[in-house]
Amino acid sequence: MDYENRWAELEVSDNIFATVVMAHLKTQQTRKKPSERKTWKLSLIRRLYEVGLPEQEIRNLYRFIDWVMILPRKLETEFWEQFKQFEQENCMSYITTGERIGYERGKQEGGQALILRQLQKRLGELSPEERSHIQSLSLPQLEALGEALLDLTTIQDLRNWLQANQP
Repeated sequence: MDYENRWAELEVSDNIFATVVMAHLKTQQTRKKPSERKTWKLSLIRRLYEVGLPEQEIRNLYRFIDWVMILPRKLETEFWEQFKQFEQENCMSYITTGERIGYERGKQEGGQALILRQLQKRLGELSPEERSHIQSLSLPQLEALGEALLDLTTIQDLRNWLQANQP
């Protein structure tokens, strides 16, 4: 946060950690501004290419930015379309569609595993049907369940939530 007033210094730095700090700062500043976050996410990722970083550093920093600057599904789709256009215009393709799909699948599977562990710890053993239902949820639904589970106190609360939030 000390760098918040030193943005210009970060922008001209060729140190890869400047990008990490920039991503963190913009994530904090756009907490309730998803459209603005999408714009900054694209800008920061474009910067990786423009600075001329090696491919592996671009991939690593991309993963970090993608991890901290989470977007709602609709804006994530818009982001990918804009990013794909940027890559095509610049004849660069360091992040493939397969990698993007893999990231999304990994986020979803990791989210499912985490939610299942948290629910089991909070409510006790889940039935195979409840586990299956949770595993069929979309990423936005998993995120909603992750927030809702703070209010769940019984297995019936979970069943009611799942009934109200069918996949």
